[in-house]
Parts: sequence; structure tokens; C-alpha cells
Amino acid sequence: MNKPILNVKNLTMNFGGLKALDDVSIAIEKGQIAALIGPNGAGKTTFFNCITGIYEPTNGIVEITPPGKNTQSLRGLKPNYVTERGIARTFQNIRLFHGMTVLENVMIGRHCRLSSGIIKAMLQPPSQKNEEQKAVTDSYEILEKIGLEQYVNDMAVNLPYGAQRRLEIARALATDPFLLLLDEPAAGMNPQETKELDDLILWLRDNENLTILLIEHDMKLVMSLSDWIHVVDYGKKIAEGTPADIKANSDVIKAYLGEDSDDA
Repeated sequence: MNKPILNVKNLTMNFGGLKALDDVSIAIEKGQIAALIGPNGAGKTTFFNCITGIYEPTNGIVEITPPGKNTQSLRGLKPNYVTERGIARTFQNIRLFHGMTVLENVMIGRHCRLSSGIIKAMLQPPSQKNEEQKAVTDSYEILEKIGLEQYVNDMAVNLPYGAQRRLEIARALATDPFLLLLDEPAAGMNPQETKELDDLILWLRDNENLTILLIEHDMKLVMSLSDWIHVVDYGKKIAEGTPADIKANSDVIKAYLGEDSDDA
């Protein structure tokens, strides 16, 4: 059996007297679309923040095994180093650079894959110019894949809401990840935009060799997309399984599926 691409064991995160995550263990297999669900305040975004270096966990193991590479620990790494190791994420609240164009937003994501340092940037040798031009070309190709090429020179702030959500995904893809974390990607979308997002996530998994873990409250999206679902409640993991397993799980129904819940 292959090692999980992401292996989180006994993850605990305390904020003073509050235990936001309590001994949570989750494994994500290569090529999966997995979902992390749960009611308000269950610890889902905190889980993402612990994986990506925004928070230093109080306890636990966070390991990745990138395709073709050895297992590596992420604990204690700053977010930029986590990104360099192949994990990209989007945020529950859109975090675009509104004063930049769509293309420039994606090019920022390419920064971690550029080799030129400050000296080359100042001297502008041919290698620097070639690398910059490749960053432009690569970024435009990502916009084509995401279906945003028509907005290439528009300011990010002027995009329709659904397109802004997709631009966040495009910028994450620019970091060249093997694991993509999506924090409520369908939040605020209308049914047509949600359907397009559903198709995009499947396309990314199948065509870009990505493994995807998403937090989402749209249960129709979760159940149609996910290969495997993990459920947390009050910082504890209470269930995992296929969509059919989760739909039939009485603990999940009691904690979450029977309730109206809109926020992480």
C-alpha cells in the first residue's frame, strides 16, 4: 500500500483554554478528492491553517509524501516553505491583490518557482528576462485552463464574484502544487457558478494530476465530488467514509447534516 500523500496524526491545536483541534488524524491518498466537513466552529479552517504553517500545532504530526519523493514533516515550517514543498490553498474569504491585473495575480503565485534572486533582478541578464517571460507564458496558460483568459488584463477587483473565486484557484495552481486545499470554494456562488466549479475541480484532479482536499458547506457539491469525507465536530473527528457512509452515519446526521450551517 502506498503512503498517504498527506498524513496528519493526533493533531491538536490549543488557543489558551480552547481546544480548537483535539487529536485529529486524517490521511489523504494520491488522486483523491477528499472533503472535510462539520458545523460552525468545528475546527476545519484551523486544520488547514495548521497544515499550511499559519498556525504551529500544539501537538501532532503533519507529514507529506510528494510523488516520487521521501516523506517530509511540515511542522514548524513557515507558509512560504510549505508552498515550496507543493501544497497550495485558497481561503474562505477571497484574498486577491485587487490593485493588480488578473495576469499579475497569477504571476505572483509563480514567484516561489523562480530561481532569480535580487542581484539578477537588478542586473537583468538574459536568463532573468527569459525566466520572467516564461512566468508570463505559464501564467497565461493557467488562465486558459481555468477559463479566465478573457480577463487577462482586467483588474482583479472588477471580476464577477465567481471569476474571483476561480482566480484564487488559478493563483494557487501557479505554485505548481501536488496537493490543493480549497477552503469553501463555492461560498457565495450561484447554482450555475457552483456547477462550473464542480466541473473544474474534477478536471483539475483528472488532468493536472492533483490531489484535492476541500472544506465546503454545500452538501450537494461535497456528495457529488468527494471520494472520501472526513467529519469533525467541536474539534474532534467523529467519522470518515464514502459519501454513502456519511449520509447514513447517525452521529454525522445528529451533529451536522440535520442542521443548517453556513460558516466554518
